Amino acid sequence: MSQTPSSAHGFTLGYYAGNRKTGSVSVVGRDGGATRIDALPVEPETGLAAELKPIFVGLTEDRRVILLDPKSKEIRLGAGFPADAFPAHIYSDPNSDRDWFMNDGDKETGNDRLNCGEGGSSVTVVEKTSSARARFLKTICVGRGHHQAAFTWPSAQAPGVPQRAYISSLKDGTLSAIGNDPADPATYLKVIATLNLCEIDKEKDMAEPAVPNNAFPHGLAYSPLSGKLYNLNNGYGNVAVIDPATNRIEGRFPFKGHSNLFMAPGGRYIIGRGADRKSDPEHVIAKLTAFDVVENRIVGTLELPDIYISKYYFNPEGTRLYLTTSSSGSPEQQANIKADALLVLDLTALPALKLARELRLGSPSGSLAFVQAGGATALVCSSHAEDGAVVMIDGARDEIVETLAVPGGVSHSRVWVL
Repeated sequence: MSQTPSSAHGFTLGYYAGNRKTGSVSVVGRDGGATRIDALPVEPETGLAAELKPIFVGLTEDRRVILLDPKSKEIRLGAGFPADAFPAHIYSDPNSDRDWFMNDGDKETGNDRLNCGEGGSSVTVVEKTSSARARFLKTICVGRGHHQAAFTWPSAQAPGVPQRAYISSLKDGTLSAIGNDPADPATYLKVIATLNLCEIDKEKDMAEPAVPNNAFPHGLAYSPLSGKLYNLNNGYGNVAVIDPATNRIEGRFPFKGHSNLFMAPGGRYIIGRGADRKSDPEHVIAKLTAFDVVENRIVGTLELPDIYISKYYFNPEGTRLYLTTSSSGSPEQQANIKADALLVLDLTALPALKLARELRLGSPSGSLAFVQAGGATALVCSSHAEDGAVVMIDGARDEIVETLAVPGGVSHSRVWVL
């Protein structure tokens, strides 16, 4: 019997499953057609306060757990996973081996009281996060609330752009510009500027730009083609265009109805996503919009009924955009919504937004990971916490080829390639 595309390719995946309070980690691997799932030992809960719980950094080459003590900043390698270790949201710098871990602060104030007192929350930078050589670099205080990150760098089209990291802070309505060039010690991993996104004409009873404000930034992307940074002010319904060389807002353009944006590979097209819950009392309508940063105009739109877009992923080749979905809306709308759909868009059709495939995976996806072979995506791996499954999708045909059983029965999961 011939091998399926899944069994023909070897892979090793890390898999986290949890309920936002406790969790576990497994290693899912295939070699020579044989699949093996090893659940790492789960250690007892630490019993520490939320801000003191160890941060889960990753796994080493020999599958030891990498943990960061948020107080001492020491990195520890161990065989077991503390049940209440914190799996922070990660943004990877595309031009280095540094990862940026987001800390949104406590729910009441948005402050990271351990590191920043009442002055904001933080991001933590770690290098070589998938290695026994993992090293803590710095915890940096930024604004309060949920964060997103984007990185800027010089390109052939924009050689004057500095190497920096930008962090948006939802509660404050600010962007923090942080030096990200190790060759420039005067600015490296230091806050260079804080950009106030406030627009007085969109605020009530405000005489001058203030923090906090109602900009609610949620969507941050850099284009090496234009050399500009694009920040979605969700509260104002527009996008601020920022020059990284000066940290000045050069202009804004309307972008209402979107809750996030991201840059398509190549840097020419911003893709915004949103949801219409008002037009139809029984159906949520997903909204996708393509904005051309060269022509400075909207060039494509796509509406998808009974879809609420959750997360986005590009395949390594940059030819496909994968959109996971979840549930949202009124009870009547949720009765019709396709929360288990995985949407595949053909990016070679840009500026048109072309839906190439809609897969139904059985339950919402936690995250996606891509297994490559011969320079192409061989498998797309989708994690499913409630079902306890990793769904394997053929990367060329966009067809489900196999479902692997993993620890489940929880609300959240994450899968990544080791």
